[in-house]
Amino acid sequence: MKKTILLISILSILSCSKKEIDNSMVISAENKKIESINVERQKLNEKTALKNQQNVLKDLSGKHQLKFTSDETSGFTGSVNFENTGRDLYEISGNAKSGKNTLEIKGTIKKVTEKHLNFDGEITQKINGTVYKRNKKTTFSDEGKGNFWRLQNKINSSGFVDYIDIYF
Repeated sequence: MKKTILLISILSILSCSKKEIDNSMVISAENKKIESINVERQKLNEKTALKNQQNVLKDLSGKHQLKFTSDETSGFTGSVNFENTGRDLYEISGNAKSGKNTLEIKGTIKKVTEKHLNFDGEITQKINGTVYKRNKKTTFSDEGKGNFWRLQNKINSSGFVDYIDIYF
């Protein structure tokens, strides 16, 4: 009887350990499959993210000429810098001045087509001692009159027409 109990005990121990080894090998193989799928998904996600950062339209990064003309005063020029921050999205900052007259522009521009730039930021101008601020969303548009985009919100708070142009 003792021999039978001892034999059953040994068989149950051996049978349990073999099943555990087999189960761990199956789980390990399954984990390897899942891990390889996750690695491939990660590579695909990285490629997609990189592609989504690329511009659809021509890149505007760098310096561009900024020009101001008005019925009130003679025109003057300066520069504006475009820094790409995303897909066709730019942080811009620049200024133009002539004597005491100044123009400063700072904000973001989204290039929506080759002819249209959506601007969100602030344009501050000091003309003949008077300060004008524009901080509403607006558009710069290529009107076909030259190699520039012109601010479409042209009338300042005094009722004068201002032409603010960014050259391409």
